[in-house]
Amino acid sequence: MAKRDYYEVLGLDRSADEKSIKSAYRKQAMKYHPDKNPGDKEAEAKFKEINEAYEVLSSPEKKSRYDQFGHAGVDPSAAGPGGGPGFEGFDPFSGFGDIFSEFFGGSAAGGGYGGRGFQRARPGDDVDVEVKLTFMEAVNGTTKEFAIYHLDNCPTCNGSGAKPGTGTSTCSTCQGSGQVRYSQRSLFGEHISVAECSTCHGSGKIPDEPCETCKGKGKVRRKKTLKVNVPAGVDTGNILTVQGEGDIGETGAPRGDVRVHFKVEPHKTFRREGPHIYQDVHISFPQATLGDEVELETLEGKIKFKIPAGTQSQTVRKITGGGITNLHGYGKGDHFINIVVDTPTKFTEKQRDLLIELAKTMGDPDAKDNRSFFDRVKDAIS
Repeated sequence: MAKRDYYEVLGLDRSADEKSIKSAYRKQAMKYHPDKNPGDKEAEAKFKEINEAYEVLSSPEKKSRYDQFGHAGVDPSAAGPGGGPGFEGFDPFSGFGDIFSEFFGGSAAGGGYGGRGFQRARPGDDVDVEVKLTFMEAVNGTTKEFAIYHLDNCPTCNGSGAKPGTGTSTCSTCQGSGQVRYSQRSLFGEHISVAECSTCHGSGKIPDEPCETCKGKGKVRRKKTLKVNVPAGVDTGNILTVQGEGDIGETGAPRGDVRVHFKVEPHKTFRREGPHIYQDVHISFPQATLGDEVELETLEGKIKFKIPAGTQSQTVRKITGGGITNLHGYGKGDHFINIVVDTPTKFTEKQRDLLIELAKTMGDPDAKDNRSFFDRVKDAIS
């Protein structure tokens, strides 16, 4: 059965870059991972196919051969008659270690298939950064620029680790291959693991004289300014991922990501709970009794808000849809107004007399108290 095109397997076109390949691989691998599809042979076959495609397209060298020669460029069975050189092959199960370590924080059991294990070059680490937003920036969405410091190739030596004007020598540990093999015997036979050389970090070269800027490491932490579009409705604790802008990976491995952690500043008027906002509106006793129209601040600006006559303190009114856009696309929350009737604590003599006269006209609403209502009013305002 003819193999499918590797770009087709990952849902990519041939102009796909490293970032797109990594993103497509993650998406497809998560969808067809055996742990999510137990007992599904079709999903298992697709998962192997996805790993096979990523094994080739994530390697610049293999990708170049595949782009020129197709499957023949990377298939070990393509060697010519008489044992010609052919092309380097791959283990279709090697991606299992990748997917376990990347998505589940662990590692696949080496040698679980065919007694052979393989450790891919480690991707770059993610970079975490905190970005502060005003309350209204979070409500409406905005564009933010911020600086990060990520690990990158040294600008002095271009990542070689060698002092400019000097050369490099073949790594004696891995003999220039960039990889080392570990062999271990067990009851099940010999187990061979392949890992990146820790001496040359996979480059196969050792600088004759180390670069003074990076001390021979080939990498330094550099500043970069990023710009992101912040969607309306974000809140403190939300994280936005910028793919491929984190630390540079080991040789041939993709960069890490930048994880933007948002922190929203509080508002002087509104309190937020998810997509809903809450607001206290203070009115006077006469306003509560007689009714009034007050100016109310909302997310859309100021409006006239009617206070009905006889409004009680702690009455809650609602403006449907007056809240914050739901980040997951389910409309907007509501705006809740808690009306607080302020009770005065100081009176002029005239105000005191008027309140007593008012109390006389209202009768005694509390017969349980032996003192008259008028006496209690006098005590309250004295």
